[in-house]
Amino acid sequence: MSITAAAPGASPLIEMRGVTREFPAGDGVVAVLKDIDLTIRAGEMVAIVGPSGSGKSTLMNLIGCLDQPTRGSYRVLGRETREMAPDELARLRREHFGFVFQRYQLLSGLSAQDNVEIPAVYAGLGGAARHDRSSALLARLGLNDRMHHRPGQLSGGQQQRVSIARALMNGGDVVLADEPTGALDSATGAEVMRILQELNAAGHTIIIVTHDAKVAAHARRVIEIADGRITADKPATALAAGSPSPQPSPQRGEGAKPEAAAAPDLTPLPLAGEGRGEGQRPTPRAPMSAWFARLNEAARMALHAMAAHRMRTLLTMLGIIIGIVSVVLVNALGEGSKRQILADISAMGTNTIDVFPGSGFGDRRADSIRTLRTPDVQALQALPFVDGVTPQVQSSATLRRGAVEKSASVTGVGEQFFRVRGLTLAEGVAFDAEGVRRLALDAVIDDNARRALFAPHENALGQIVLLGKVPVRVIGVTAKRKSAFGISEGISVWLPYTTVMGRISGSTHFQNITVRVADGAPMKAAEDEITALLTQRHGSKDFFTHNSDTIRATVVKTTFILQLFISSIAVIALVVGGIGVMNIMLVSVTERTPEIGIRMAVGARQGDILQQFLIEAVFVCLLGGLIGIGLALGLGALIQLFVKQFQLMFSGGAIALAVACSTLIGLGFGFWPARNAARLNPVEALARQ
Repeated sequence: MSITAAAPGASPLIEMRGVTREFPAGDGVVAVLKDIDLTIRAGEMVAIVGPSGSGKSTLMNLIGCLDQPTRGSYRVLGRETREMAPDELARLRREHFGFVFQRYQLLSGLSAQDNVEIPAVYAGLGGAARHDRSSALLARLGLNDRMHHRPGQLSGGQQQRVSIARALMNGGDVVLADEPTGALDSATGAEVMRILQELNAAGHTIIIVTHDAKVAAHARRVIEIADGRITADKPATALAAGSPSPQPSPQRGEGAKPEAAAAPDLTPLPLAGEGRGEGQRPTPRAPMSAWFARLNEAARMALHAMAAHRMRTLLTMLGIIIGIVSVVLVNALGEGSKRQILADISAMGTNTIDVFPGSGFGDRRADSIRTLRTPDVQALQALPFVDGVTPQVQSSATLRRGAVEKSASVTGVGEQFFRVRGLTLAEGVAFDAEGVRRLALDAVIDDNARRALFAPHENALGQIVLLGKVPVRVIGVTAKRKSAFGISEGISVWLPYTTVMGRISGSTHFQNITVRVADGAPMKAAEDEITALLTQRHGSKDFFTHNSDTIRATVVKTTFILQLFISSIAVIALVVGGIGVMNIMLVSVTERTPEIGIRMAVGARQGDILQQFLIEAVFVCLLGGLIGIGLALGLGALIQLFVKQFQLMFSGGAIALAVACSTLIGLGFGFWPARNAARLNPVEALARQ
């Protein structure tokens, strides 16, 4: 749709037939406009006059597509506006209508130039072209040295000029001025009217709404309205004393501007390099580039709103921060605990399968089953997947050295025990196969036994201690083991199983046999083959097996469930934070309703408004998430300084998940407030000052 000067026989620019606008009032309705019939052609300068409450502002809102009639027909260049979708009406406002409001309606946080450029942002005009055009418009309106000032730094007349420049940014074929001089002194008001006359002379259609007969006298045509009805429609025949004579409004490209030395030069300004005389509009960017331009504008406004209300933004983030800290720390604690427990299990013997007599733990008949013997150990060692085998015989005795006596757990084991169980020696050596064969009285003690029997700097190796009445020689000390299961305070002594069976306990059978499976061999298949071999040797299955992988799987499952449970509590904190974001965003929409109305008046689509508030919600949550991650990492480092029993393991996946969660919360909980903002009625939004 292109709005140019009317050609003979062409459709009128604006055509209203039987237009009525009603508003709810208690249980009934009030008709502010009644059966309005009005035709305005391109290139006219029309004044709509009437007393306060006559309906003239409502009529201007209908003409500018800020509002819709209750009944009747309103056509722009022959097209019925009632049939247009909200975004089509926004396009009409964006590309063809320009509004000059009595109270200027500028965004206080933006500079004069940024205010002027807003319509072009929504039109998809490129940044460089947008900047050049806004600079040229402000310069022609005499604001070359004020374009970087904010509205609060400008006088009323300067703010009104910025408003006029904004109306012309996308072409402004039709300029709608609502009481354009109402807030100005007489000299500034006269200057604004000269500008509007020059715009009309340059080919713009000017529609002025006023109650001042002096202002109306500048138009070529005056429409009088009273009690919602048009009472007169006539040419302007007389001017107020002292007012300059109205200039004729030639068709586009035919006339010259009024002679006023002080007035700015408002000859037609090329749009994106092309003349208005050809009816060209600003050349927009490609759709994707235009979308990014609008996205950038929305992001900029979101950051501005956050910076303008720092404390509110921080309080809004608080719930998100707490939730993210909880999620990240819980995950790090759970992952660290799981890894340490699995490491401890591996230290007790990786890839091991234990064979016990009986049908299971707690079997009362187990003590009477004595079938686990040395030939079983030899048979198991012959299996191809076996990396090591050790029998175990458990006993207890009093450990003595000099005047020191301690109760000790005495375990008879094979020469491969320390490899199978993953024990390392801090001092000395372990006994070998020869020691097992000759029932050597060589002992390996643990760190608890060394500390109990020997002074801190005393060498334990080669020393003789008594196990009951049996003297044994210390040949090795195991390294101290730190475990997530706790540090054992018991004292352990290991001897060759032949020594324990022949010299201490007198037992002829093993209490259990531990098999270490070679790396890479399938544990379940190995367990099945061990079971089959021993069942065949014993003639029945009088034993049971315990696979270390079962412990590992149980630990992994248990820690996962625990992490999930605690994380769910942290997620609740995130949800509570999200609800806080939603509430604050609803408040923000209410506070910024006038801003929304201004943006809609200059052509913002519903999607543009939705996008702006969604981005703000996402920014709040994302920034809260990043702060939460930083706090979690800091707290984790602090915890590690004072708590050495476990290690926090922060994973990139958990941090990425936290960021994704905060972003999704912003989208989820920000959508409803953003949707409410996008669906506001432009007229109602502008009215909330």
